[in-house]
Amino acid sequence: QVQLVESGGGLVQAGGSLRISCAASGRTFGTYSMGWFRQAPGKDREFVAAISWSGSITSYSDSVKGRFTISRDNAKNTVSLQMNSLKPDDTAVYYCAADPGVAVHRTTGAYDYWGQGTQVTVSS
Repeated sequence: QVQLVESGGGLVQAGGSLRISCAASGRTFGTYSMGWFRQAPGKDREFVAAISWSGSITSYSDSVKGRFTISRDNAKNTVSLQMNSLKPDDTAVYYCAADPGVAVHRTTGAYDYWGQGTQVTVSS
């Protein structure tokens, strides 16, 4: 079992920055690719970013590319998402997810473990 807990969400003005993190516990001795997804009211959960176990491979959705940066610290079992130039459309609950393996995936079905989510609200 792997437990994921997000933190760092909050309210930020458009154009501002926010950093959210995900702490993993439990059976973290294996290899896990990690992803960030988000879900706005009335919309499906959508892919945001993903990172391989080694951190050498990252993937971003077109809507956040160039603005968001995903990173991980395996020694601390944490994954972070630095969000810059935030827009009101970025408002959503952000979830981190873990996929046992080394490849990066962009679909929710590929991930076995999910956090509870953290709210990010961007005002105009």
